[in-house]
Amino acid sequence: MKTIGLLGGMSWESTQTYYRLLNENVKTALGGLHSAKVVLYSVDFAEIEALQHQGNWDETGRILSAAARAVESAGAEVLLIGTNTMHKVAPHIEATISIPLLHIADATAQVLLDARIDRIGLLGTRFTMEQAFYRERLEAKGIAVLTPNATQRDRIHRIIYEELCQGVISERSRAEYLAVVNDLAAHGAQGVILGCTEIGLLIQQAHTAVPLYDTTRIHAEQAVAYALG
Repeated sequence: MKTIGLLGGMSWESTQTYYRLLNENVKTALGGLHSAKVVLYSVDFAEIEALQHQGNWDETGRILSAAARAVESAGAEVLLIGTNTMHKVAPHIEATISIPLLHIADATAQVLLDARIDRIGLLGTRFTMEQAFYRERLEAKGIAVLTPNATQRDRIHRIIYEELCQGVISERSRAEYLAVVNDLAAHGAQGVILGCTEIGLLIQQAHTAVPLYDTTRIHAEQAVAYALG
């Protein structure tokens, strides 16, 4: 079994989901008392969040690259960035390490292609929904990406940072997210990507008939498949 490196803490609410899923998937595959070999570097998200909203991506890249090198030095043989948004600086991080980085958008694209999905809705932070770094990875695979309107994007973004990243789960916010999911489906989306690692804490497949693709779960499953070879 290879050792999985995980850059976490963005937020720790979803990082604990990553840790659980990595171990559950290894146990399912190997049984008994088996668990995942994981090296975790958990950053202070307040520092990262401030830089995100300042648009200082170079500094976030520097911080996460240093963390990635530390994880590699600690014995990790493959790297996960435990957040969709910070894959914006994935090329910066990849350039500083010698181990593979499993990109969350690539893992998600493969699941969509396997499901014959070519038109997908995307929920996430404003950065993920509005900037090109994530969408273009999907479009390069022939998958068209639909995003919510500006008002919906603002609300989705606010709920992520002010509620989900702080462990707050609100029925009102769940209803708002599900309304956006339904709206995307009405505009032709064959499913919706939960493109922020915290969104799966709020809405799950049981809440809607629209197919949901939880990137946290997909990323963890791919990592375990890689680690077990």
